[in-house]
Amino acid sequence: MRTVDLRSDTVTLPPPAMRRAMSIAELGDDVFGEDPTVRALEARSAEMLGKEAALFVPSGTMGNLLATMTHTRPGDELICGRAMHTFSAEAGGAARIAGVSTQLVPQHRAQIDPADIAAAIRRDDPHCPHTGLLWVEQPQNGWIMPLDNLEAVTTVGREHGLAVHMDGARIFNAAVTLEVPANEIARHADTIMFCISKGLAAPVGSLLVGSADFVRRARRNRKVLGGGMRQAGVLAAAGLFALDHMIARLADDHINARRLAEGLRDRGWRIDRDVPETNIFFAEPPAGMPSSELAPRLEEHGVLIFQPNGSPTVRLVTHYGIEASDINQALDAVAAVTRSIVV
Repeated sequence: MRTVDLRSDTVTLPPPAMRRAMSIAELGDDVFGEDPTVRALEARSAEMLGKEAALFVPSGTMGNLLATMTHTRPGDELICGRAMHTFSAEAGGAARIAGVSTQLVPQHRAQIDPADIAAAIRRDDPHCPHTGLLWVEQPQNGWIMPLDNLEAVTTVGREHGLAVHMDGARIFNAAVTLEVPANEIARHADTIMFCISKGLAAPVGSLLVGSADFVRRARRNRKVLGGGMRQAGVLAAAGLFALDHMIARLADDHINARRLAEGLRDRGWRIDRDVPETNIFFAEPPAGMPSSELAPRLEEHGVLIFQPNGSPTVRLVTHYGIEASDINQALDAVAAVTRSIVV
């Protein structure tokens, strides 16, 4: 029986052609700045996002932490939406390692009221932490931040002298849905982190892009965190392949997410949005289905799901390796499990 893994797009496996590109990559010592494949990936990433330079890092969490460390000083405060990944799912690194506190503002889906940003910025007072950084996320939990809202929010930040960093882990999913190049989204932020190891199916890595001076300073901070890699071109080759071959196909993941959401709704599930905008959505099973039994029962049918903190809410993510037939298998499994559990 085939396993249909809907837990995350981090479970993607590199396609055979990507593996071949990795196997023949030209290598050098990247800590010495001598890996030509890493340099090529960094240059290509900066170009695609409209920035001067880029830094290859092992993970998106490290990329976001490096942005905080490089934009701020210990004792500063950053502003972000209360549902953003950097606050909820990066182990408090901004506080623990960068020494930066967080000021949360309300969010509606991926949107933020610019007035809430303005109100959160600290006055110039020695009793208060210095507001040094504004965070935005695009997309966020599958929701796309409308570009007019993104522009309004980041404009407020810049008017108050804040640096703006974007967690763009899945920025290419947003670009595909919005039908714009990624640099049209990235232009609203000073720095952007994006992942190659999610929907783009590379095995490891993220890129942090920004000005040449910012990347130079971030490279030093990467060393502090132990993020320097040696013959990293074997990983960077996967990133180059991903940028060249794996972006346009993200539209297939979005189509599959919509099919899955529609099928679940037809089977009595509650979906958290009318239509998924990208490849991620959240759902709740029909009343009467014990949440503790859901994941193990579906796994018996070859379907893996993610329940955050064991709640009845399920996060479902489509990605490379999930085909239309897999959506059918998942829906058949849901129907069978629902019949067996719900009285």
